[in-house]
Amino acid sequence: MRLVTFRFIDQQPRVGAVLGDTIIDLAAAAPLVFDDPPPPPWSLLDVLEGAPDGMGLDGVAEIVAAVIDQIGGADEEELQTSQYGPLTIGGVEMLIPLDEARLLAPLPRPSSLRCFESSEQHMAALARLHGGGVPYYWYERPLFTFGNHAAIYGPDAQIPLPRTIAFDYELEVGCVLGRTGCNIPPEEAHDYIAGYVLLNDWTARDIQREELIAGFAFSKSKDAATSLGPWLVTPDELHEYALDDGHFNLTLIARVNGVERSRGNLRDLAYTFPQMIAAASQDCTLYPGDIIACGAIGGSLLEATDGQGPWLKIDDLVELEASGLGVLRNRIVA
Repeated sequence: MRLVTFRFIDQQPRVGAVLGDTIIDLAAAAPLVFDDPPPPPWSLLDVLEGAPDGMGLDGVAEIVAAVIDQIGGADEEELQTSQYGPLTIGGVEMLIPLDEARLLAPLPRPSSLRCFESSEQHMAALARLHGGGVPYYWYERPLFTFGNHAAIYGPDAQIPLPRTIAFDYELEVGCVLGRTGCNIPPEEAHDYIAGYVLLNDWTARDIQREELIAGFAFSKSKDAATSLGPWLVTPDELHEYALDDGHFNLTLIARVNGVERSRGNLRDLAYTFPQMIAAASQDCTLYPGDIIACGAIGGSLLEATDGQGPWLKIDDLVELEASGLGVLRNRIVA
């Protein structure tokens, strides 16, 4: 399933499942499955936390199946809103044309955001910022810093240029937790993943260099914005890319103003998402809606220009793309 947060007509954020060119409004369609569900709007975080009772991803799948049955068993991948016209319960439309909705970040306010650095290539580029090498302990366990989970932007959102002379993108994937857990073993971590999402960890490289030299964790350099979207993809959607060692054979591409600047593959990460989850949950409880970001894959402008720029500027259009995950597009503005 592809899960989204969207606005349609009333401008109230809602949560839906995308099939074909259609969004199923989950709250509107819930009466097909649940007795007396709470009124909309719901958030994706509500759904992951199991509110209303009985939801979660299993409840979403039941609602989607009930809608498909209601319209006569349409092919999930070819569901076309135009074939069925308005389909309502209590005057609320259940089927929304995808091209008439505005997609927001799937999780506009994640429970938390942990930014790992699992790419040796990117770690080496960061080390060069302060004239050092990759520290030996990076090879011993996954390492992360916390991101600003209150500065989340969605697909096609405009990103205000912060006070930096070296603004950069980072081509990443994040996994979203769907269960609560502490001290999660790596071999069990897959069961805690609700889905995956494209993620752009916008970074001010000049400020980041100062933080590195001062010995501080990344903070203000990544404080301005993180982009997510266009949707949260459940693990079954990426099954064809899964490898036996826990990695994914999944190519990701970053473009600036239509020109490819970075390309990478999830299989090249030093650590898998289960290993990152295990590290994050050591002596710490993780919750539904927590995001684990893997770190830049295939580079950024830091690698593409050997740290010299040119960097992102006003009116630049940055696109991140991956098979199965969609396209995350944002423009830089003043």
